[in-house]
Amino acid sequence: MNTGSILILLPLLIIFSYLFDLIAKKTKFPSVILLMITGIIARTIANSYGFDNTVLLNSLIPVLGTIGLVLIVLEGALELDIRKEKLGLILSGFFAAFIVLTLNIILLKVFFTTILKIPNDPATLYAIPLSIISSAVVIPSASGLLTKDKEFVIYESTFSDILGVVIFNYSIQQLGLNESLISLTPIIQLGIQILGIIFLSLVITYLLARLIQGIDHHVKFFLILALLILVYAIGKYFHFPSLLTIFIFGIFLGNGGDLLPNFMTKSINAEKTKKSLHEFHVLTSESTFLVRTFFFLFFGFSISLNSFMSPEPYFYAITVLLIMFGARYLYLSFSTFSFNTAPLLYMSPRGLISILLFLQLGTLKDPSLKTNIIDERVLLLVILISMLVMLFGTLKNNKIKENIPFEIEIPRNEEIDSDFSNKKIND
Repeated sequence: MNTGSILILLPLLIIFSYLFDLIAKKTKFPSVILLMITGIIARTIANSYGFDNTVLLNSLIPVLGTIGLVLIVLEGALELDIRKEKLGLILSGFFAAFIVLTLNIILLKVFFTTILKIPNDPATLYAIPLSIISSAVVIPSASGLLTKDKEFVIYESTFSDILGVVIFNYSIQQLGLNESLISLTPIIQLGIQILGIIFLSLVITYLLARLIQGIDHHVKFFLILALLILVYAIGKYFHFPSLLTIFIFGIFLGNGGDLLPNFMTKSINAEKTKKSLHEFHVLTSESTFLVRTFFFLFFGFSISLNSFMSPEPYFYAITVLLIMFGARYLYLSFSTFSFNTAPLLYMSPRGLISILLFLQLGTLKDPSLKTNIIDERVLLLVILISMLVMLFGTLKNNKIKENIPFEIEIPRNEEIDSDFSNKKIND
């Protein structure tokens, strides 16, 4: 493909992605599904012309996915409003993410080991990506929910991303060393690492906030993004939960530095930080849109429809989905003391992080940690169907809201009497 063709193709892909976003806002249909379908169609057309070399794209997908992961977590953290009155909702979202994630991992592992006869170690590793809620998909789709439900979904999906990645990296490290997952020493070490990451994140946030204020050059926010990706890559190299750094930086910056300790805020201009925040948030959103566009397009392009002819992936995917929504329904029923858990029940799609962790499993050198039974076909089906279920739930919720009659508040008798008395006095 020559330069002219590439220069025509790339802008067209971005334009299509923008149109898909507009369609998603009008119809609530997830734009990432349209992106993947576009990639699959492009792969079919390319195969018909004899182009089947996807080596370059396969190498680009993990890189784009990692950058997308950092940007999505950062964008989600920037939108979190942390205040004392919302502490209960934040804790509710955290516990929901942790308990539902743990339930999914345990139940999926049981299904993989007992029914599919997958060994314990790969069963655990492959259960984790399938258990993580995609904040990149669920947050835009939550716009039609009530304010409380919307905030709960934002907190839950963001914490699910963070906890899922931390548990996944911890599991790979432990299983790679042939050590138990549930052991006091490594769990204490993980806790110490997390505390160290939180302290380091405070320092990095303070330094980057000072950097934002001190740089007079017209290009500064891409420098901040580059430094954050560098911090994430270095932490990942040393097997630290460095995604927490991105998350904590986003929270502190998103709240204008108000959450920083007093000795740090004395040297930071809060008003200037909040003014710069809007520009940084716009840049993060634009960058996330661009990376997400090419990631899901390339992922769709890497999929061949010929591999979906066998019935096994459909059976595995449907079973995974039943377990997934069953665990979620179980938790929501107990936590809310209600059997009517819609529409929160449907807000559990899988997406970019699940794909990225699956790709990471493919790079493991130890064959005993891999399985060919749960592959990209199962993952794609789980992603597509979970998004469609979320779409169905969102549309159903909007339809119910439209059918609720307009309520007129009727004042109490004493209020009427009081108003009448006041009127007589005034007269």
